[in-house]
Amino acid sequence: MQPISIAMISDFFHPNVGGVENHIYMLSATLIQKGHKVIVITHSHAPDRVGVRWLLPSLKVYYLPFLPIASSATLPNFFTSLPYLRTILLREHIHLIHAHASLSSIGHEGILHSHLMGIRTVFTDHSLFGFEDAASILTNKLLVGTLKNVDAVICVSHTGRENTVLRGELFEPDPQNTSKLVVRQNVYVIPNALIADDFKPVRPKPSDIITIVVLSRLAYRKGIDLLVATAPRICAAFPNVRFLIGGDGPKLIDLLQMREKHLLQDRIELLGPVRHSDVVSVLHQGAIFMNTSLTESFGIAILEAACAGLYVVSTRVGGVPEILPKDMISFAEPEEDDVFRAISEAISIISAGTHDPQKAHERVKTFYDWKDVAARTEKVYDAVIKSPQIDLYERMRRTMHLGPFAGPIYTIILIVDCIFFLFLEWWMPREDIDYVRVHWNPTKLTQLAENAKRESASATP
Repeated sequence: MQPISIAMISDFFHPNVGGVENHIYMLSATLIQKGHKVIVITHSHAPDRVGVRWLLPSLKVYYLPFLPIASSATLPNFFTSLPYLRTILLREHIHLIHAHASLSSIGHEGILHSHLMGIRTVFTDHSLFGFEDAASILTNKLLVGTLKNVDAVICVSHTGRENTVLRGELFEPDPQNTSKLVVRQNVYVIPNALIADDFKPVRPKPSDIITIVVLSRLAYRKGIDLLVATAPRICAAFPNVRFLIGGDGPKLIDLLQMREKHLLQDRIELLGPVRHSDVVSVLHQGAIFMNTSLTESFGIAILEAACAGLYVVSTRVGGVPEILPKDMISFAEPEEDDVFRAISEAISIISAGTHDPQKAHERVKTFYDWKDVAARTEKVYDAVIKSPQIDLYERMRRTMHLGPFAGPIYTIILIVDCIFFLFLEWWMPREDIDYVRVHWNPTKLTQLAENAKRESASATP
């Protein structure tokens, strides 16, 4: 496809570290290498990460002056971001915005505002959510309102697609039978990926000790209660096993109490927060990777561990069964006894020497690649650009279908947003905007870097 200008919009981006943050960065960098112009729009970070920053390779990041309220997510306000987004999207000549994560308020607002400027929209959902608790109900209703008018939806797994379709009510009448509903044609599945060369396995040192690595946010949905329950049993049953646990979160206190209660300070090491650049060094210390999540859309940590040569044990939840072949992972139901069984099975495999880390790395290397992800994402962009634009009347009609209460409320928000946009068109005319005329050329940037290296080498005595 022809090069276009793309804006990635999400509350979740660097300097925070996580699966969504890494996905946005790697996808942006790969699209830039394919000739597209990509910028990122996110919220500010204390104490001074606000304004414009640049990341390699020539990725411009706009940090808007909004502070997060919880878990790096900003408060949904619908209208406050419009002056900022209007100015940025127009001055950068953006053709398409790509919003990420259901809990990203600024992503929802970007989709709401972009149609006013004729900019096309794509949304990627990275997580699984329930349907019963109050937080899920409110989040799902917000998601339905947003996805009514989005041009395309991407999910990172087939299980995630089913979850998003149900939560976002992504149905339409069957053309052949109007009484029957079918899933909308603009819902796609594109998995995560990784740079396999960054996770090369190392030759293990001769030792009878088997190290189980856990890298996760220490929260309830990550199944830390299962880890707390099974770790003492595993240590008691296998004297040659130790745990290496990295991560931070509200469940850290439970792990500390468990370790103190069972006197396992010499068997269970808690690393605290681990930077993404240090993940591979932690993985190299282990032979088994343990994941006890209660819900998981994809699980990039599992993929990184398998690529580093570790044998994986995971709960059979969400999209995890889609990630690896059955001979590279042992599954368990999310209950204590079955997790203990799966870990025992993995310890037997490692003790017998039947798992080849190098072979596992080579296999994973052929499964996932960011160039393939970017190529598939380009096809979605191309389909969106060629599809007909949704006019204001159609957007209002779709919004009214949200229900007798939510429908009118969202329609009022949509109308007020249009009025506010017209006011901004008068108050801050487009001809007064300082448009970006020249963007960094990645090829030129690479040449300058290579010239600087040669000059530095020649100047060294």
